Amino acid sequence: MSPELTVMGGELGNIFWDLPPWNVYAAGYDLGCTIYVANPTDTEREYTLMSRLSSNETVISEEAVKVFGFAWFKVDPKDFIKLRGALRSDDSDVILSVVLVERETEQIADSVSTSLVAPAVSTLPPTWPGSPDTSGTTTFDWSSILTMMFPIMMLGVVASAVKPAKEKEEMIPAAAKERKLLPPGREE
Repeated sequence: MSPELTVMGGELGNIFWDLPPWNVYAAGYDLGCTIYVANPTDTEREYTLMSRLSSNETVISEEAVKVFGFAWFKVDPKDFIKLRGALRSDDSDVILSVVLVERETEQIADSVSTSLVAPAVSTLPPTWPGSPDTSGTTTFDWSSILTMMFPIMMLGVVASAVKPAKEKEEMIPAAAKERKLLPPGREE
C-alpha cells in the first residue's frame, strides 16, 4: 500500500513563506520574509498578493502587495517564483495574513498568516546596563567590569607601541637576517 499524497494549498495556486507562526514584532518596523508562489496548473496564471491585518476576527486593514512594482504578476505552469521583501505594520498583537488571489476567477487560491506579538516592556535583555528590572530580582551591572578593564586594555596597547627598536629586532629570526647567495647556474 503506497502512502497517499496530500496537496497543500488550493487548486489554482499555492503560497508559502519563511515566517514562523508567531513573531515578536514592534509596530512600524520592517518584517523581512521570503514568499514562494507556486502555480500547480497546466496553464500560466496571474496572481496578486493581498496583505491583511486582523484582530479578533475583525479586519483592521487590507492592501495589495506590489511585486516588481505591479499589483498582478504571472507564474508559469508547474513552476514557482521566489519573492524577497519586507512587510510593515503600524500595529502589534494582530494577525498578519498574505492572501493569494487568482486573477481569472478572482478567487482566493491560498493564504499564509503569522501572529505579530508586541515585545515586552524592555527590548534589552534584563541584565543589560540601563534596562529596567521588571522581575524584582537584583541584577548585575556589567558596565562596572568594562570600566575596570578599559584602563588595563589601554596600557597593553600603549606598551606594545613603545617597545624599543632593539627588542623588535631581536624578534626577527636569525635565518631571516642571513642572506644566502644562490650558486651560479650551469653553463651549457
